[in-house]
Amino acid sequence: MKKFILLLLVFVAACAPAGQSPEVVLPQFLATATAYIDPASYPNVQAELAVPNQSASGIDVRMERASMEGKNVNADVCFTLPDTSDWGISFASLNYGGTVLQEYGTTLVSLQEPSEGQPGLRCDTLTFVVPPDADLTNATIVIDAIATTPREGEYCSVYMPKIQQSMLERGIGISLDCVDVNGVLTMQILSIPPEMTQEQAEQIVYSDEYYTVKGPWTFSFNLSQ
Repeated sequence: MKKFILLLLVFVAACAPAGQSPEVVLPQFLATATAYIDPASYPNVQAELAVPNQSASGIDVRMERASMEGKNVNADVCFTLPDTSDWGISFASLNYGGTVLQEYGTTLVSLQEPSEGQPGLRCDTLTFVVPPDADLTNATIVIDAIATTPREGEYCSVYMPKIQQSMLERGIGISLDCVDVNGVLTMQILSIPPEMTQEQAEQIVYSDEYYTVKGPWTFSFNLSQ
């Protein structure tokens, strides 16, 4: 029986027109299928902002645009830099329909360093992921703070004068200076009040308040579908 089937296949192949390959039909289990996704479930929408410019704590923030692309709510935000440190948005949220979404991603768009007395400018895209049924009719993005982590050497060149001035204004008897440690200028606490421990003094000097600027900067928009 097997020999008969083999001979039949050879006969069929020989009868096929010259130069024409036999049609190959794949079994159904080898075929691939793409699930249908309703485009309306994740539309692309762009919103105009009524008040795109906000100012707080000496920092100007501008939201260039707000848009919904797929499941992402994107906001292009630019803000002036307090100094030459590596500043970025540290706390932000998307508020819509009674929901407060605090998880977001940040993508650097551009960075302009300060020059000739003009403040620097950083632009980022904030991205929030929302469900397809999110009601973004009255949505708000709130930027609560920007913050920085001082680079090596910036404690002395940028922050020590600010911190020392703050100590004087508050009447806190902490004295600071920069000393050479293995060839690197390092900020150190030289003296503290007698009633204060070294740990307490360090908590004051290295407090986040010197490396954080609080807003808030609030931007409202309508991304209704």
